[in-house]
Amino acid sequence: MSGQSRRPSKPYRRPRKDPVRILAFEALRAVDERDAYANLVLPPMLRKARESGDFDGRDAALATELVYGTLRWQGTYDAIIARCVDRPLREVDPPVLDVLSLGAHQLLGTRIPTHAAVSASVELARVVLGDGRAKFVNAVLRKIAADDLNGWLERVAPEYDDDPEEHLGIVHAHPRWVVSALWDSLGGGRAGLEDLLAADNERPEVTLVARPGRSTPEELIEAVGEESALPGRWSPYAVRLAEGGEPGALDAVREGRAGVQDEGSQLVAVALANAPLEGADRTWLDGCAGPGGKAALLGALAAQRGARLLASEKQPHRARLVARSLAGNPGPYEVIAADGTRPPWRPGSFDRVLVDVPCTGLGALRRRPEARWRRRPEDLEGFAPLQRELLRQALLSVRVGGVVGYATCSPHLAETRAVVEDVLKARGGADVTAEWIDARPLLPGVPALGDGPDVQLWPHLHGTDAMYLALLRRTA
Repeated sequence: MSGQSRRPSKPYRRPRKDPVRILAFEALRAVDERDAYANLVLPPMLRKARESGDFDGRDAALATELVYGTLRWQGTYDAIIARCVDRPLREVDPPVLDVLSLGAHQLLGTRIPTHAAVSASVELARVVLGDGRAKFVNAVLRKIAADDLNGWLERVAPEYDDDPEEHLGIVHAHPRWVVSALWDSLGGGRAGLEDLLAADNERPEVTLVARPGRSTPEELIEAVGEESALPGRWSPYAVRLAEGGEPGALDAVREGRAGVQDEGSQLVAVALANAPLEGADRTWLDGCAGPGGKAALLGALAAQRGARLLASEKQPHRARLVARSLAGNPGPYEVIAADGTRPPWRPGSFDRVLVDVPCTGLGALRRRPEARWRRRPEDLEGFAPLQRELLRQALLSVRVGGVVGYATCSPHLAETRAVVEDVLKARGGADVTAEWIDARPLLPGVPALGDGPDVQLWPHLHGTDAMYLALLRRTA
């Protein structure tokens, strides 16, 4: 028997629980498992953490960056992780891949020191995955840490000249088909497209809307403080908050006199409300009103003119959100749960109609970064019949001489101008015809609106979501 004694094993150390990274991991799992959206699941998680005393403002900011950054760059990180594992990525368990992606973002997308990013990710893996799989996470992240993001992009992205769309997709974290669609919609060369893709990866400002007759931008700026708030760029009702502003702390927001609303959405509602109209202007319709932001602004504008708004939303739970947004509106309004493709109202009942139709949401990738990886080209085929029928019914719902606004939060040509042109060519059925209204003069001061008559807004040009608007007048 050898006299050499065995080296004593190290005592087991429990993993350190980091509430910030555990929360970020749980948010990613909710997005992955339930098809949830981060902008819906993360705020209540952060609020609960703050109320429990686990988080302060810096913790909330870090958790937000980890979640949104990881989701935004998911496809690029997948390409990098695939180079560092010994199996196809589809064979890596999704929770393990989430921990690896969180670690990759800390290594490649933040200023967190390398050793801290790796050790924190391995500790997270020990907590949520177990010690065995934590070793795998450690090995993969150490391979990723051997280079920075630019170095990895040179390795995993093809040369631009060989495959421009795939190159841009990996470098700017967009699926190839989305890059192609945005390029077609934007037109022009590489520079403008890269500006757009880069803008999609920026965190958007929080923008408030002061609902006219109920609050003013000046009131909101005074409540926030001039050092933390700025007037909107284009909408007369907009106020932009500095990073970290908390809208829910404002009395006007809590009371429904103001709300959170992208400036592009505000412009759509304001343009419809200001479109020239002959004759009566008493009845307005928001035909796809959920969740209620545009309806609340339209309702306030209608009230100033003595007009009545009907807000219709197919899904009852979303109709309840619309009712909540409109609560306290000074003018007459009604909220109903109804299908805009089979409307219960009589044809020709309205003077102004807005249909902000369901779409792929490719115009809001700044706010919903996971949508770029969740959507597929075939989704366009699913939305197409619905979009056309909603527009057709909107044209039937407005009186002769009345105005219809067709809006969508997507710049994809198949969801924008193609829909309007198809409906107009078919003349909306046998009993309705319509003509274009030039929407550009109704967005005064807004640059780069193209040749018209419709309008496409862009994140990199206007600082808004990529909202589309076509205005039509029923002629017969």
